[in-house]
Amino acid sequence: MKIKVATWNINSVRLRIDQVIRFLNEQQPDVLGLQEIKCETDKFPSQPFIDAGYEFIEVAGMKGYHGAATVSKLPMERLPTSFCPLDHARHVSTRIIAGPEDFEFHNFYIPAGGDVADPEVNDKFKHKLDFLENMRCYFTERFAKGDDQQILVGDFNIAPHENDVWSHKQLLKVVSHTPLEVSILKTLQETHDFTDCSRLFADDDEKLYSWWSYRGREPMKSNRGRRLDHIWVSPALKPAVEAGGKSAHEIHVPCRVWDAKPSDHVPMTQVLDLSVK
Repeated sequence: MKIKVATWNINSVRLRIDQVIRFLNEQQPDVLGLQEIKCETDKFPSQPFIDAGYEFIEVAGMKGYHGAATVSKLPMERLPTSFCPLDHARHVSTRIIAGPEDFEFHNFYIPAGGDVADPEVNDKFKHKLDFLENMRCYFTERFAKGDDQQILVGDFNIAPHENDVWSHKQLLKVVSHTPLEVSILKTLQETHDFTDCSRLFADDDEKLYSWWSYRGREPMKSNRGRRLDHIWVSPALKPAVEAGGKSAHEIHVPCRVWDAKPSDHVPMTQVLDLSVK
């Protein structure tokens, strides 16, 4: 059985619902994790997703910013997880029901962290580090009980590789690429042996971006991007990712310049062959 998962920081799902539906119609992922939906749970625009074939929906919304949602063609059940120290709506954890190939799908919107990379003077940066520590603790406990095929997706707000940013040297002191954040994310990844799907088949010198600032009028010309969005899989699912090779993973760069004010992030997809062990 092959499944396709996707992640996208949509930066307001109601504002960009037409773009999301276009993406779903064109790419047909089985499961999509959305971040920064910017709406309360009861105001999430469910009907367009249902009409597009995604009848299973789980939402963590709140007034103002933040928010995450997972939509699926496959049945799913919500998992009782808690990661955010401030109880913001920043994650949705579910078990996707795919017959004998059930898997967990953890959809994260990790805090950006503000502008100063010092938790002593910047509460936003401390919030980010505390969120990451809660993730590490959760998955340490979770993996002690066994690997039940976990997929982690979302806007992690960290570009870990030196070629996940347009200039490694110039961004070393910029939040999202500081050595402290990169080290903490690497520890989380290595502790549970998660595979970073974007980097699995990419050359070390290959530039990979999923976010471009709104500040530039023509973001693709300057191409000053960062890879803030991720799809990770647990060891049990690594063979399912490897089976498809490099072509099974895609960062959908053209979405950044779609008409009608696109998100500053682009979606990312990964095909997994769950029959491969």
